[in-house]
Formats: sequence, structure tokens, C-alpha cells
Amino acid sequence: MDETMFGGRRTGKRGLGAGLKHIVFDTYLEKLKVLTVPISSRTKDTMIPLITQYTKAGSLYYTDDWFAYTFLPIRDNHVVVMKEKGLPKGRDRLNSIEGFWSYAKHWLYQYRGVLKQYFHLYLKEIE
Repeated sequence: MDETMFGGRRTGKRGLGAGLKHIVFDTYLEKLKVLTVPISSRTKDTMIPLITQYTKAGSLYYTDDWFAYTFLPIRDNHVVVMKEKGLPKGRDRLNSIEGFWSYAKHWLYQYRGVLKQYFHLYLKEIE
């Protein structure tokens, strides 16, 4: 599981505080099956219902160290992939989900912007 932000380059604040960005939560369910859901924020209250709705009990979760995933060890098996200078430390990786984000952003780039009301449809097309 991971989340990312879509949207062009903006002047001013970068990262999580940047305005006019679309936040998308993504779950790599099984081999070649991905689920994307646009979300309003990266808080626990937003992400926990999605995780419990779209994953099965007893699943093995690979996530980064974002605080919204802290409840996962209580629910099921959870592997936290720690990063150092942008690269994963250790044996565990999030390559499949990161590869999907790269593909999705490259695929959407050709449109040079998508209206917010249709953004979820473009994501489902990429899925």
C-alpha cells in the first residue's frame, strides 16, 4: 500500500502542503491487480476504512513508515519498508506499487491536466 500526489508543478509550498494536488491511495492486491482510490487527506480516519474494506483479514501488508499504517500490526501481518535517502533499507521493497505510480504519472502526462471531476475515471482506466 502506498499513496501519492498527482498534479503539475506548483510554485510555493511543495510536498504534502502543496495546493491543487490530487491525493491517491493505492493497494497492490495481487499479481497484476491494483486498486486506486482518490482520497481527500492522508489521515488515519480516511485510510483505515479503505484498508479494511478492500483487503482481507490475514493479509500481509508492505507499507512505508507513514503513521496512518500503525494500526496494521494489530489487524494482520505488517512489514514496514524503511527508506534512507529515498532508497529502501533492507530486503523488502515497494517496487511494484512504485512502478505503478511511475506508469500512471507517465500515462497521464500526455493529457497535460485532467479535470478534477473526471480524474477518478482516468485512474480506473490506468488500473
